Amino acid sequence: MKRTIAILLVLVAFCSAVFAGGAKEAPAAAPAAESTINAEEYKGADYVDPVKGWAKYDALIAAIKSETDTAKRTQMMHDAEDILMSNWCVIPIYYYNDLYMQKGYVSGVYSNPFATKFFQYASLSNGSSTLRINLASEPDYLDPALNSSVDGACLAAASFAGLYTYNAQGVTAPALAEGYKVSADGLTYTVTLKKDLKWSDGSALTANDFVYSWKRAVAPETAADYEYMFSGFAGYEEGDLAVKAIDDSTLEFKLIAPCAYIEDLMAFPTFFPVKQSAVESYADWLTSPGGWCQEAGFISNGPFVCTAWNHDVSMTYEKNPYYWDAANVKIEKLEFMLSADDNAIYAAYNAGDLDLIDSVPTDEVAKLIESKNPEFYVVDELGTYYVAFNAKSSLFDGKTPAQAACIREAFSILIDRDYIVDNIGQTGQVAANAYIPLGMADGNGGIFKETAEAGYYDAYAINKDPAGTVKKAVDLLKAAGYKFDANNKLSSETPISLTYLTNQSSGHIAIAESIQQDLAAVGISLSIQVQDWNVFLEERKKGNFDFAREGWIADFNDPINMLEMWTTTSGNNDCQFGR
Repeated sequence: MKRTIAILLVLVAFCSAVFAGGAKEAPAAAPAAESTINAEEYKGADYVDPVKGWAKYDALIAAIKSETDTAKRTQMMHDAEDILMSNWCVIPIYYYNDLYMQKGYVSGVYSNPFATKFFQYASLSNGSSTLRINLASEPDYLDPALNSSVDGACLAAASFAGLYTYNAQGVTAPALAEGYKVSADGLTYTVTLKKDLKWSDGSALTANDFVYSWKRAVAPETAADYEYMFSGFAGYEEGDLAVKAIDDSTLEFKLIAPCAYIEDLMAFPTFFPVKQSAVESYADWLTSPGGWCQEAGFISNGPFVCTAWNHDVSMTYEKNPYYWDAANVKIEKLEFMLSADDNAIYAAYNAGDLDLIDSVPTDEVAKLIESKNPEFYVVDELGTYYVAFNAKSSLFDGKTPAQAACIREAFSILIDRDYIVDNIGQTGQVAANAYIPLGMADGNGGIFKETAEAGYYDAYAINKDPAGTVKKAVDLLKAAGYKFDANNKLSSETPISLTYLTNQSSGHIAIAESIQQDLAAVGISLSIQVQDWNVFLEERKKGNFDFAREGWIADFNDPINMLEMWTTTSGNNDCQFGR
């Protein structure tokens, strides 16, 4: 709801950012005396220096991966989240849900709880055999080993297939596998492949293709963001993954500890096979591992084959006759509009040029809900929308690690999550006070976090106690060496100015503007930089940012997925922990 705050001493008006719910009024607080916070004493027992002390976190994640006592493992994951949250580089905003629009004549499209949409069993009652879709703008990668985005996962599911997949109920089901056997100790898996599997060029697909693909995914030269997903495999630490082909239709792999989510891994794109000759036919395949499938016509093994790609404009996928379940694929063609312009996408949908869109302009959401539009869908997801600091940002130059944490905590408590979920999200998102999302399993038969009350801070404090929250933010910044004037605004002697990085989307930009206004309450100057999707992903990955919008939708229902991404060597460690 729109926030209305009683002005205590000095009225500060902000009129630049106006959203669907109206302009926000910034809270004011009485001038504070010297900070009562000592940064070095303020850090808690769980605090770990996110740059120089991160080996402790890495070691804990490695221990979790090899722990066989499930209750102990769950407690260790709570300990890992405590460490992650202690430095305030990761600032959760809300827990995700997924909204999209789909024409009434479309049926059979479904998604799993991790936001991957599956199109191969779609049908159209309007007489067409072509499904027209917008997921996002130009994809970053189509190589399943290199992808780390949700839209990329959807495209991977359309063009590739793994040992397992997800059915319409969101449950794992065999795909290329007939099934598997597990040794008595739960460590050795023997997978039997379906007979007569083929690549899209008609050549045979065998167990050796999985051996090549999995070893390629963990090879340093591939630089796959998700290579750490193989860290539970025997041989991973030694650089010789314990996977082999017994024969053309039998694959064997070994783990270091039993894994309850092994079928989810076998259904994940990083575990999909790629054809060695196709990968290595690209001239620069060693230095540009994803180059082999950056143009249409690449060999794949999924329900569809990419046959046309007009970069930044459109992509066309056509039915693959060699897909293992081609007999049940009714759609002949998928046409993707590549755009991140919510208004243009929505206009194309309303004009009848698109059948399914994966985003809606922020200022249209309330109308769709109020009208109970049957084509507007909101579904649950396991994930967290958050903002993140680069732990190595120049903003923290000259500050101790504890002072840097105080700066980041001040930013966090000033953000009005209530406003964001009510006026920008608008679809029942829950304000987040922890990184692991609500409802995620704990790996021991329970739920890791059952209620929104259990967390690391009060997500509604800026509304419930605006003056007290602003005072605490000011105290934290004073403890980090900043000076303030009589109105609790940063002194010109010690300004804070930084850039917030985001990608193009009305919702993301509105959230950026909301945070910009919240931080201005104490004089923090935040500029917003909007980048194209694929550029944005690369800039975050390389650490070329101070402060950025982030989001993580789980890849499988276990907290380790949300935690292992933050290890020093992980390709998804945008915060640059340990580097």
